Formats: sequence, C-alpha cells, structure tokens
Amino acid sequence: METRRLGRTEHQSAVAILGGFALFNATQAEADTLMEKIISAGVNHIDVAPSYGNAERCLGPWMARERERFFLGCKTWERTKKNAWDELQQSLRVLQTEMFDLYQLHSITTIEELDEVTRSGGALEALIDARRADLTRYIGITGHGMFTPKVFLEALNRFDFDTVMFPLNFVLYADPEYRKHAESLLRECHARDIGIMTIKVLAKGPWEDHDTDRVPWYEPFTDPEDIQRSVNFVLTQEVVGFCTTGNPDLVPALVEAGQNYSPLSDSEQEELISTASHYESIFDGPAQLKME
Repeated sequence: METRRLGRTEHQSAVAILGGFALFNATQAEADTLMEKIISAGVNHIDVAPSYGNAERCLGPWMARERERFFLGCKTWERTKKNAWDELQQSLRVLQTEMFDLYQLHSITTIEELDEVTRSGGALEALIDARRADLTRYIGITGHGMFTPKVFLEALNRFDFDTVMFPLNFVLYADPEYRKHAESLLRECHARDIGIMTIKVLAKGPWEDHDTDRVPWYEPFTDPEDIQRSVNFVLTQEVVGFCTTGNPDLVPALVEAGQNYSPLSDSEQEELISTASHYESIFDGPAQLKME
C-alpha cells in the first residue's frame, strides 16, 4: 500500500488508516482477525478513542507486543484540562503503551467548542503538558461537522497543531461553501507542513429513515466500484490518508481500495462531483454532531 508523509511528524503513513470505531462491539477474537488482515495489507497507522466502545481494550494486547509497528493516534472528547489529562492517562493504561505518537482534541465542530478547549484551563493545556512529559509526540485536532474546515482555519491561528482530521468526500465537495473552506484548509496545512487525515470517505447521505444510531450513522457506499471511486477522489486531494469507516464489514473493502488507488484527473474529479446531486448531505440536521 502507498505510504505518505504525515507532515512534520515524518511518519510514512499508509493511506488507509484503521479507524478504531470499527472495533466498538468487537470481541478480542474478532479484533485479532481484523488486525491480522490490516497488517498483511500494510496498514501502519491506528486512530482510536476511549469513546469507541471495546476498541482500546481490544487493541491493548496488540500495542503491548506490536507497538513499534504502528503510529498510534488517540484523542479526548473532554473539554477541561483536568478531565482531558485523566482520560489520556486512562487510555495509556488500557492500550498498554507508555506514550502516543499523536494525541488529539476530538470532535471540535464549532467556534464555541474551540473556545472551550483553547481557553485557560481547557483541554489543549493537558495535551501540551503531555507532550512536555513525553506522553505524546504530536498534538492534533479532529472534527466531524459541516463547519469543521472553517473552524480549523481559526484553530490553526490559535495553536500550531501537527495534524488535522476532517470530513472529505466528493458529495461534500459539491457544496461550494464547504469546498472553499476545505481547499483553504488544505493549502494552509501544506504551507505549514501539517499532516492531513480525512474521515467519512464513504458517506453517501443520511439513512432514509434518518436513524443515526446505526453504524456508521450515515449510509455509506457499499458497491466496490463506488468505494474505489470515493477513495480515489479523496486521495487525489493531496491528503495523507483516510480513516476506515465504523462498519467493520466495510474495512477490508476500504483497505483494498487504498491498495488499488489511482489518481483522478481534474475532469474526472469534476465529473464525480457533478453526480452528488443524486445524494443528500450527511450534515443536514442533528447528525452533523455524530462521530464516525
């Protein structure tokens, strides 16, 4: 699988990143089977969070014996310094590791949330302390909402994050406002050597019944050709890679699409974007605050 440099971290990350949400309900045996598959495919980067059900517990034994194989990213949804610090310590214990490669502020979707984590006593201070204590090498920020690219441009004015993670797919790029801010964010990250990771590569639209309790909470593309086109589009945007979806059944297909990536020409990208009118934005209504 192709690898790309994750900005100033210098890590050569496989373009397919294991999204830990896929292990939310996994048994250890199921997690072991999935881990063996992604290792054989060349995946060397994991993104996980304590809010991802069984994921940290299932990954712990793998980190205990295979830590050097993976770039390990974790994150906190806590908003205060104390709570974020406590959650980081808990994740270290459960994941059976002494440090993270990357620790991130999780799901920053609005300026109000950005204010909360960057103010005095906010969660960002815990991440800075953790880096000083060699508990994480790098600091990142993730977001899941319609306004994430715009919010992240402001976040980068306030702190020099090492990585960002935000939604990107051809359906979202059909929204002129989203595309404008996403492209501005990409340019800013490239100029400052910030690693760029993406989520929701397969987001087709909300479920017809708008049931956001499904996994993932949006309806994903499932046809192999659609999956390949979606991956080709995202990886053509000069990002480092994409996190696999929360549905464990789709992880192998996404990893395979990463292995078979082929860049799209400008005309092919615009043609794909033009088909977005057949779908509905995943950020219509309350679903925009959901996780992967």
